[in-house]
Amino acid sequence: MSKNYLTPEGFARLRGELLKLLNEERPQIVAAVNVAAAMGDRSENAEYIYGKRRLREIDRRLRFLQKRLDDVEVVDPAKVATDKVSFGTWVHVVDEEGEESHYQLVGEDEIDPKAGRITFSSPLGRALLGKRVGDVVLFRRPKGDTEVEILAITRERG
Repeated sequence: MSKNYLTPEGFARLRGELLKLLNEERPQIVAAVNVAAAMGDRSENAEYIYGKRRLREIDRRLRFLQKRLDDVEVVDPAKVATDKVSFGTWVHVVDEEGEESHYQLVGEDEIDPKAGRITFSSPLGRALLGKRVGDVVLFRRPKGDTEVEILAITRERG
């Protein structure tokens, strides 16, 4: 299994979700299931059935989050060099049509395309890794191959 790279913000978000599920949501559902179970016939008790199903969903998510956090390596973008594109850096690019975009290379658990956060293992992320300002990068996307030129590499969104 490979490392799960995260920014400090991504780590805090995942850990916060785990703690909320573990310390708040799961105990509430367990209590609700116990109350529903005390009502008698469980086979037709919708609250009991729904509660047990929700409990299984929470437990499945807890196992997933714990596994992701067990193999985590937190990379602080504030400490990353900006002479070349690496995990956590923001990359300012211009495409063939002159459209400019900003992307931050993040881990799989932090993807947010609307905010410009793409995974370093995506086609564009892989193409950008290790490149420098002025490099032209060719990458494949569903509507065809595209070239982008790197205009800037920063620690914060430009």
